[in-house]
Amino acid sequence: MSLNEWSESIVIGELLDEPALGEDLKTLVTRAEKKVSGLHVVLDMRNVTYLNSSNLAALLQLRKLLVSADGSLHLCGVGDAVWSILLMTGLDRLFKFTDDVPTALAAAQLGL
Repeated sequence: MSLNEWSESIVIGELLDEPALGEDLKTLVTRAEKKVSGLHVVLDMRNVTYLNSSNLAALLQLRKLLVSADGSLHLCGVGDAVWSILLMTGLDRLFKFTDDVPTALAAAQLGL
């Protein structure tokens, strides 16, 4: 995963498919556990073609940690296969989605 510190409060992560995806999400969860107030994470998921139950659990844990510390999680570039998994699990109503990284950055900066 490429992790980019876009600003003091915004981190951009470019995710890849498994096996890297699971490790990348664990890294982000560990970082979010430090309870940095107001941390916003933008995940570029255009290279992710599948999510398994462990990936979904890690995304949920990451979102919970960020929201509890007044931050947010934005998913962008979600492909059709991943989108269908999120729809089937009902998680499409829980996460914030944008088409691309610049739009997600704008939403994070505006607190949307």
